Amino acid sequence: MEKLGQNYKVISCGNIQSLGRVVLHDTLALTGAEVSVNELPAGVSVPFVHAHKNNEEIYVVLSGKGFLFIDGDEFEIKEGDAFRIDPKGERCIKAGDTSSLRFICVQAKANTLEGFTETDGLPAASKPSWL
Repeated sequence: MEKLGQNYKVISCGNIQSLGRVVLHDTLALTGAEVSVNELPAGVSVPFVHAHKNNEEIYVVLSGKGFLFIDGDEFEIKEGDAFRIDPKGERCIKAGDTSSLRFICVQAKANTLEGFTETDGLPAASKPSWL
């Protein structure tokens, strides 16, 4: 499925369970963030430690267990965990030895959020069929 309107784009990534990694920047023409859906098979690690110049990263673990290395600290992460890493944070992520690790990662420029749902949202007059 793909739907395109003046103010939106909707795509189907397909069976996300079988894709491994889906990067949405180009596909959705993102302008303020990078979003990826990732899966590391059991025992597999991102093959490098990295930091960023400008972007913070927000992770949400969707399923499985694994480990996060951040600034020399190592600890377990699991389904339901969410965490933010400052651009300067040196990070690496690994799936557990017996569990794959599926997570969403959002990158956005640190310290640029000027509003969020409660302060940036504006009521609209239009209504969907279910309201």
